[in-house]
Amino acid sequence: MADTRPSDSATRPPTPRGGPRAVPAVPGAAGAVLTALASLGAACAALLVALAAGGGLVPSVLGDPGAFVRYGLPLARTVHDLSAALAVGGLVVATVVLPHPSAAWTRAVRAAGVGAGAWTVSALAVLVLTAMDVLGAAPGAAGFGAQFAQFAQEIDLGRALLVTTVLAAVVATVAAAATTPTGAAWGAALALVALVPLSLSGHASGSASHETAVSSLGLHLVGVTVWVGGLAAVLLVAPLTGRRRAAAGERAVDLPVVAARYSALALWCFAAVALSGVVNAWVRLGGFSGLATAYGALVLAKTAALVLLGVVGAWHRRRTLPLLSGAPRAFRRLAAGELVLMAAATGLGVALSRSPTPVPETDPSADPVDLLLGESAPPPFTVARWFTEVSPDLLWLLVGGGALVGYLLGVHRLRRRGDRWSAARTTWWVLGCLALLFVTSGGPAAYGRISFSSHMLQHMLLTMAVPPLLVLGAPVTLALRTLPVRRDGSRGAREWLLELLHSRYLALVGHPLVAAVLFAGSIIVFYYSPLFELALRTHVGHELMMVHFLGTGYLFCSVLIGVDPGAHRPAHPLRLMLLLATMGFHAFFGVALMQSTQLLAGEWFAQVAPAGTDLLADQHRGGDIAWGIGEFPTAALVLGVAIAWSRSDTREGRRRDRAADRDGGRELADYNAMLARLAEHDGEPGRPGHPGER
Repeated sequence: MADTRPSDSATRPPTPRGGPRAVPAVPGAAGAVLTALASLGAACAALLVALAAGGGLVPSVLGDPGAFVRYGLPLARTVHDLSAALAVGGLVVATVVLPHPSAAWTRAVRAAGVGAGAWTVSALAVLVLTAMDVLGAAPGAAGFGAQFAQFAQEIDLGRALLVTTVLAAVVATVAAAATTPTGAAWGAALALVALVPLSLSGHASGSASHETAVSSLGLHLVGVTVWVGGLAAVLLVAPLTGRRRAAAGERAVDLPVVAARYSALALWCFAAVALSGVVNAWVRLGGFSGLATAYGALVLAKTAALVLLGVVGAWHRRRTLPLLSGAPRAFRRLAAGELVLMAAATGLGVALSRSPTPVPETDPSADPVDLLLGESAPPPFTVARWFTEVSPDLLWLLVGGGALVGYLLGVHRLRRRGDRWSAARTTWWVLGCLALLFVTSGGPAAYGRISFSSHMLQHMLLTMAVPPLLVLGAPVTLALRTLPVRRDGSRGAREWLLELLHSRYLALVGHPLVAAVLFAGSIIVFYYSPLFELALRTHVGHELMMVHFLGTGYLFCSVLIGVDPGAHRPAHPLRLMLLLATMGFHAFFGVALMQSTQLLAGEWFAQVAPAGTDLLADQHRGGDIAWGIGEFPTAALVLGVAIAWSRSDTREGRRRDRAADRDGGRELADYNAMLARLAEHDGEPGRPGHPGER
């Protein structure tokens, strides 16, 4: 099919007579190249100036790898961060902003693939240069190959960089093959997962506040990459929007709509970057006195860049977005300048990661238990302290707080437009969110890693007490009633929620038997395998454990007492049988712990448990908790299923009464007529059983 787009024909050079036809120019290619070069130059310039000011270029006293590594590693890391941002941002924009199919969607995904390819190469360079920096040797040195292999396989920093390199290569492959929004979504998810190992390296890896530092750095990386890469993707696809006519089978892309959606996404990213930046700076600086150091000066410079970007973003929202349909070039110029400033801030961030911090990464005088926990150990356990002690987990504070605020905003939106929402559902959800915050950031979290019995109490609350409260809040129903509907072929939150509800994955895990097996069977797999100790020793493992048990508990409770669409719910008698069988298995697990003679994660608890703790007796107490605390949620769930069963029968009776009122009792009359016909049929002469037969 011939391309009739006016933008192509306007930029197509005349074809020499008799010669081959020239290839149409790619719209906006020159501007994209200039913006990319300016961004890279600004990032490198800011990096080198900040390194010189912060002391990041000072040779090491012992094992200095040379000037090549001192300069090459931060430069490679800058390219690494910018290309990662393009990969993440391009895939996120294709997933939640752009309509599909469209030329703009295709360009965003392909740009993300190019960024992921550059990310893979630069990640490999960062891995090699980091090994040279740590080992203090060049690749040509004797034994470097064996040392490099050991660094990449056995050292935490090397393993993290190797995993990032492999995942970046996978993202590049997925982006190159993606042709649907689902494919782009998988690529975006993998790209975000590839950022996790990066949060485990750098200053966060040795911080005294390890848990908070890792979570805040991970949040920072997600916010920065989506923000910077998303803007780059919008600039790349801007020439393919507006008045440009879509080809056959493609959807038109409206630049004002795309820019407005990105602006909303960027606002959330700005908030995430600001929050995580404050937390990270406080951990590294150790107080306001740290601002007087060279590292503090770099923090202030990056803060100034963030504030300036916030001002530019506000200008976008108030000035350029309303005028975008008539002046797209002004938006592009301002956005290009914003992207250059973002790149410079990225260079500052790399320099900060290479500069010495006022607070040392490791304190030789610190308590070994504190170093293992990544935070100060709680005081001796008492019942009062279990309710008052806090151990803030930034990730779950954001999840629980965001779920609470988002739900209340949804209820407010419903009531503002005149719709009703059950106050009981709101109450259940609020109680569930508060319980989740307490379990993940209160006393259960503070004592859950130093005592098996405390850990088991936290686990039981997380998987059996919190999920029923959340399920009764019916959050999916509320979301479907309040989230806006998109009609341009793009997928927003509502469209992705519907995609999940109708997916084969949810149909599988939402099956009652599968949900029951995941809920009960995963306990055995987790506690009687190395996964338990891995979750205690590593921050990522701990967070994944929390996600898994909260998710399986929510899924199982949704099958039993939920009202949201998605999960398959059997008849109420079968629900009761499934619940009793599952809880019986749960009780058996508790009894097994009560009679156990072998310690679970014994090496870990021997290191962190308070002095004088009888570890086996404490494990037996954990079994008591697993067996005893399950009785209360079980009774509550049985009562919930019984109430739902009763209400179901009541609703069915009312439905039949309303139907009888509408049709004058036709259903009952038809049923009586059927019985009469059967009676006449049985009483016909000549049939067996007729009174006249002998």
